[in-house]
Amino acid sequence: MEASDCSLKELFQRAKSQEAELDQLEPQTEAFKARLQALTDSFEQCRQLIQKLSLFSSNEELEDISTNDIQYLTVDYTLAELKNRSYGDDRLTALKKSSELLESFLTNVDHYGLLTSTDRKLYQRFLESRTSFRVLSSNNPEEKRKIKIGRFQEEKALKQKLEYLRKESRKSDIDEETIRDLYLAEVSLAVNRTFSSLDSITQELEILSHMRQAAPVNPGPTPDSREAARSTEYSDRLDGPNTLSGLGRRGGPLLSPTGKPLQPFTIVGKRTELQQGVFKPGHNLPTMSIDEYLEEERRRGGIIEGTGDEPKPAPDEDDMAEVDAATRKAREWDEFVEANPKGAGNSMNRG
Repeated sequence: MEASDCSLKELFQRAKSQEAELDQLEPQTEAFKARLQALTDSFEQCRQLIQKLSLFSSNEELEDISTNDIQYLTVDYTLAELKNRSYGDDRLTALKKSSELLESFLTNVDHYGLLTSTDRKLYQRFLESRTSFRVLSSNNPEEKRKIKIGRFQEEKALKQKLEYLRKESRKSDIDEETIRDLYLAEVSLAVNRTFSSLDSITQELEILSHMRQAAPVNPGPTPDSREAARSTEYSDRLDGPNTLSGLGRRGGPLLSPTGKPLQPFTIVGKRTELQQGVFKPGHNLPTMSIDEYLEEERRRGGIIEGTGDEPKPAPDEDDMAEVDAATRKAREWDEFVEANPKGAGNSMNRG
């Protein structure tokens, strides 16, 4: 049993050291995925050895657990967090397995009395509503803010305590009580983070469930729909299903290898094909060319020639009547300008 326990210790310590290295890798790289899978396998082996060795029993108290074995209480929590960081094809299964491992972790630490009164209330609330668990259950903004600040301060204090105990554990004259406090502090920090993880998992499971329900069903094309699509496709075959020669026939070559007709067909010209095509649904029949249309509009007076700003031709000097008319018109305009000075009609200019 001691050899098995030593094997568990070596496997656990090696996996913990590799877990610290995982945070140095980019999550989307192949190196990260390979390391994550290796770590998951290692902690799975640790979990199996713990169950095989029966390290934890419902008949024991916290005082009955050896100092070295307390650290193994966090295996379920660590394994759950690793599965939660895995974004494979079956994300739903990974989330459910992570939730089960976190619940198993809380069950063990609750049995050994390692839950505070606040954490125990959260644990009971989770058991009552696993599918809708929230850390912040209150709708009161002030209450939510109070809970957030309280949990943040609690986690900060646990981290400071854990950092202090880790420094103390590196001393040469470290006693067993300090090591035991170190492992218990790790458990407490894991408990604090477990409820946040359960909250996040519950929300993601709800989103995935809604996405599956809203996903449209896209069945493949049926044989009838494929046949209908083929029948509406354009084809330049003279014996096609939409031609007169193709009606009532299910296929087959039009001519034999020697050139002998095997099916009745009709030879049509390009003009005939266009005339047959213009009467299809949605096609506007052209009645004349563009030149014909413009000529017809010009005949009806719908087109104005020129811009209307062309200069008028000068009067012919040899035509005295035309010259006199132009002179008289110019004189009348001058007299009108003198009788009507600029601005005379504007009432705003009166003195």
